Amino acid sequence: MTIRFDGKVAVVTGAGHGIGREHALGLAARGAKVVVNDLGGARDGTGASATAAQAVVDEIVAAGGEAVANTDSVADPEGGKRIVEQAMDTWGRLDIAICNAGILRDRSFAKMTLDDFRAVMDVHVMGSVHVCHAAWPHMRAQQYGRIVLTTSVSGLFGNFGQANYGAAKMALVGLMNTLKIEGRKYNIHTNCIARIAMTRMTEDILAKGQQERFPPRAVTPAVLFLSSEQAPNGVIVQAAGGRYYVAAIVENSGVDLGPDATPEQIAERFDDIRDLSDARTVDK
Repeated sequence: MTIRFDGKVAVVTGAGHGIGREHALGLAARGAKVVVNDLGGARDGTGASATAAQAVVDEIVAAGGEAVANTDSVADPEGGKRIVEQAMDTWGRLDIAICNAGILRDRSFAKMTLDDFRAVMDVHVMGSVHVCHAAWPHMRAQQYGRIVLTTSVSGLFGNFGQANYGAAKMALVGLMNTLKIEGRKYNIHTNCIARIAMTRMTEDILAKGQQERFPPRAVTPAVLFLSSEQAPNGVIVQAAGGRYYVAAIVENSGVDLGPDATPEQIAERFDDIRDLSDARTVDK
């Protein structure tokens, strides 16, 4: 089996650098037509430039592929619409939406401003919502779509100084869990990618010397699979330096204490209540 995207159109947000660039190049190399979106700003979301997105487009075209550049901000509802409209106006369809755009404004929660919290939520969460909401009716109409949302181990398990980023990334898991249900009958599959890679976003987070171990290109094979016709629906795939594994939300059987339970009973039985030896996923 060879995974190809001939005849498919993809949008990749935050595709001017790092992991997003690798996604765009990988899709194009396998036949997809790609809208390369990147605001061209700094890591904290400030500033803008058309250079990054256009450079990736030039690289794709030079290799014989088809791509167009887009510099809209995903945090702007109209920007999200324009990204999707560019795909529709250029090629008449949209099959794949990879929501990769993100910013960092790391600081301990005690020192973090609400503006910094909101800015990160606006890009990661609402940015993904804006693009998906604009893409959704087109995917429903054609009875096909693949959406990849970018979560993170910081969202799944936490990380010091990233309350805003972690909250945003876990919110995307909740979004996936509902979109997988609502999109199922339209053959729209929504999944999450949680990745560890050395990029300009993580260069001072990951330990020094990790660049060769966690190259951005090692994430893309998982994203290409999640973008394909063979993609599952509602799965969190993790990718780190060539290791691919799955994270999942589980529940256990717990303890039935009845409707008149007391907090003292819960305290007494809490070891049993939190025992995950029979943990299982919940499929809806």
